[in-house]
Amino acid sequence: MKMADFPGKVNTQTSSSETQTSYGVPARVDMDFIKSIPGILLIAEIFVGLLVWSLIASTGFTSVPAYGWVLFVSVTLWLLSIALFVVLLLRFYQNLPSVPWPLVLMVFYVVAAVLYVTAFLADAVTVPPQFFPWHGHLGASAFFAIVVTLLYGASSYFAYLDWRGEGQNAAASTVPV
Repeated sequence: MKMADFPGKVNTQTSSSETQTSYGVPARVDMDFIKSIPGILLIAEIFVGLLVWSLIASTGFTSVPAYGWVLFVSVTLWLLSIALFVVLLLRFYQNLPSVPWPLVLMVFYVVAAVLYVTAFLADAVTVPPQFFPWHGHLGASAFFAIVVTLLYGASSYFAYLDWRGEGQNAAASTVPV
């Protein structure tokens, strides 16, 4: 090869299979998670949880202790669900491989379902008679509280299947020694 042919024969295009990072955080969005049943359930939990606490917060009954509990449960789980959605969507869990994520998710969803059952019962029992001005808001919040309870229950089931390793072979579910 002659030196004159060298610039024409060199390919200066580069490629990288690594994920681009910004400030040490992988900028990789898991679009398959949004399309999966657990992802759809989590989006629904965030949306319906928002309805629960916003319906109560828009009334004058926020000083009633039962509604305080419902607000505490719904706002706390709403914020935790948003944080969990970001962790799963951006695959931050891959940066912490020592954390047993299937177990963490299962425990989170089971605890959320149990807390929402108590919030639903407190909400439903405390709905005032029909002649009160915010009867509709409080009744709707009780309805959405049971809906989000069922959503967290369904997420618990799928997290349990993932934790048990359903749909995987034995090699994929074992931990290397």
